[in-house]
Amino acid sequence: MRVSSSMVARRILIMFAVLIAVVSFLGGRLVYIQFFQNPFYVSKAMEQRLQKIPVDPKRGAIYDRNGIPLAVTVSASAVYAIPMEIKDKEATARTLADILDLDYEFVLNRLKKSTASEWIKKRVTTDEVLEIHRADLPGVGVVDNPTRFYPYGSIAPQVLGIVGIDNQGLEGIELYYDQYLRGIKGEAVFERDAVGRIIDDGIKGYTAGIDGADIILTIDFYIQQIAEREVRRAALETGSRLALIVIADPKTGEILANAIYPSYDLLNYNDYPIENRRNIVVTDTYEPGSTFKAVTAAAALDSGIASLHTHFFDPGYIMVSGWRIRCWNRGGHGPQSFTQTLENSCNPFYAKLGIDLGGERFYDYLKAFKLGDRLGVDFPGEAPGTVRPPSEKVPLVTWANIGFGQGLTTTPIQLLAAFAAIANDGIFNVPHYVKAIVTPEGEQPPNIPPPERVIDQETAATVSSVLRSVIANGSGKRADVKGYNVAGKTGTAQLVENGRYSHSKTVTSFAGYAPEDDPQMVGLIVLWEPQGAFYGGIIASPVFARLVEQIMPYLGVKTRAVEEIDGRSAVKVPDVLGKAVHEAQKTLTEQGFRVEVAGGGTRIIDQIPAPNAQVPPQTTVIIYTDLDYQPTYSDLPDPIGV
Repeated sequence: MRVSSSMVARRILIMFAVLIAVVSFLGGRLVYIQFFQNPFYVSKAMEQRLQKIPVDPKRGAIYDRNGIPLAVTVSASAVYAIPMEIKDKEATARTLADILDLDYEFVLNRLKKSTASEWIKKRVTTDEVLEIHRADLPGVGVVDNPTRFYPYGSIAPQVLGIVGIDNQGLEGIELYYDQYLRGIKGEAVFERDAVGRIIDDGIKGYTAGIDGADIILTIDFYIQQIAEREVRRAALETGSRLALIVIADPKTGEILANAIYPSYDLLNYNDYPIENRRNIVVTDTYEPGSTFKAVTAAAALDSGIASLHTHFFDPGYIMVSGWRIRCWNRGGHGPQSFTQTLENSCNPFYAKLGIDLGGERFYDYLKAFKLGDRLGVDFPGEAPGTVRPPSEKVPLVTWANIGFGQGLTTTPIQLLAAFAAIANDGIFNVPHYVKAIVTPEGEQPPNIPPPERVIDQETAATVSSVLRSVIANGSGKRADVKGYNVAGKTGTAQLVENGRYSHSKTVTSFAGYAPEDDPQMVGLIVLWEPQGAFYGGIIASPVFARLVEQIMPYLGVKTRAVEEIDGRSAVKVPDVLGKAVHEAQKTLTEQGFRVEVAGGGTRIIDQIPAPNAQVPPQTTVIIYTDLDYQPTYSDLPDPIGV
């Protein structure tokens, strides 16, 4: 078939048009890539040629409230490897393992990875750095890598917490405020060729990271040292398995000291049991025992179901729904005023207050004191404690048990906060560890819930005066310090084992504050499983007295005027230590003293007031027997009434 010349011409035009279109498209594409996409492709090419090694920024420092550095970051070196540049991986791994004291297989596995770079070891010594440089290993280098340092050693280690090798906070304040402390990473950059070798004359650079913010704690370095010294002494002297002291400013909630024994070394934390690192002040719960009676007293007085004019006769026990709740004084305290019930730590009376308050009202007060809830403390892992809401499933005896501090659990910091609220005219402050976060823009406060009133000011003043009487006239005499008017409450609670109260394991404690008329410190001492004498009035109260003796002068608190006992009417307390119970009772009663016996042992191991103390006539003397177990206060088989 013949094709006309016009058809040929048309086809040529079409082909020419297509060719022009293709050339135009390619030309346009070339212009687009060359001019408009140039930065993108230059960047991609640079990324292929450039090797980037991340460099940790300087982590923010942590200071005590007075500006004393507790944790700082200092310059250190780290060894890295670029696996693709290392041809003889086995030989290189052996050399690195020998120089850096590492496991050969660990190093070899790092070198065999198909990654751009691998850290081999951080925090290397100066000698190790020199050895690495002398070895001149292909694909192995050293860069600056800041590390944590503690100028004064392991001060408040459970509060500070630990930092990982990658500059991240792992525990404690280091973890909770990590977003502020860690800063922004920098990087070291160098150029490499197509096979991954460093180009000597290529691009090299270093971008410094942005340093982290500093943290100013509420902790006071000097008060912390006192607390750490005293908690260690208390634990060793009493044979306690575990002990803590926590001290705060009741007017602000700022924690001044947080000491736990046994402790650990921040730089060598892997050498210690992991439980030594727990800040049990915040993370663990326990049944507070008789120290909790202060909260029950506050609720009863504030609600109006009791007053200072309330009286109670204690026969030594009280029956609640068929359950017998006993007093520590088996013979009972007999007739008592409201103040005397707290001085004597009378379990039946506070069980009765728990019943009289009733589940709904008592629960409301417990919630007002933030019990059973997380307080909002600026610390990771805060436990809420256990308080069961009222219901038909909660027996009446549970509220009776809660009245004297069993049948619920609290964290130590919750109990401290409750005492602080009483000391602070009924205003509750959430305890906290951080005073300020310091950034380049200035200081900012921590995010802490605002203060709240939990009881009336008059109620708080009344409870405070009764707590002062506990120290002046009751079982807490050994916590008193002349001129500082300590107020507080002792406690001895049974530990729970397999759902029942233990006969042999106790938690002994003291919670209090000073001076009672203008509190500058509130503190809590807790001793787990002390050996021998386990009563709070014997072993915990003296610890608080030693704290007050050292801390009050440091805070600049002046001593109050002391009302001296008239020497003409004062009598000396006889020494009955080591005597049989009946013999001690006879000696004391014949000389005009009232006597209360703690425990069911046969011989006297301690007494309050102390032997030879000058006291007014007819003072009550508490004699503690050599009982080596703790009698249960309640027949209730399940401590929390489940």
